[in-house]
Amino acid sequence: MTDTDRTNANHQLVRDFCAAWEKRDSDFIIGCFTDDAVYHSMPLSPIVGKAAIAAWVRGFEGTPPRRLEVHHQVASGDVVMNERTDRIVLNFQPVTLAITGVFEIHEGKIRAWREYFDLGPAKVAFGKPVDTAGTVLADGPGRHP
Repeated sequence: MTDTDRTNANHQLVRDFCAAWEKRDSDFIIGCFTDDAVYHSMPLSPIVGKAAIAAWVRGFEGTPPRRLEVHHQVASGDVVMNERTDRIVLNFQPVTLAITGVFEIHEGKIRAWREYFDLGPAKVAFGKPVDTAGTVLADGPGRHP
């Protein structure tokens, strides 16, 4: 496989991976990972290993499908990055998240997946107050956790 072929295959893998989230195709999503994969949503703790990622993915099976609108995606060798808007439901509340995703691919599988986004909109869905900058407040304005 040429470098261009590998880059194109990795680009398509991430496109298919994002589309599988929209369909809630857990088996496909889980099959995209290496055994030693790491998913790290940067505001939260990383999820390490395919088994742990599988349990996390399956936890979404009872929730409404989410919409992942990929605005831009670039691939270079074994790294794929995308800029997207995820429209999801958390705690029965619609939530919109602007996300940048970084994927490291190894032999056609995702070895590392990092997502960068503001957790504020998700916290609002769970009734946690935020200030105008999106910072979660502990006990009212001016008090931070």
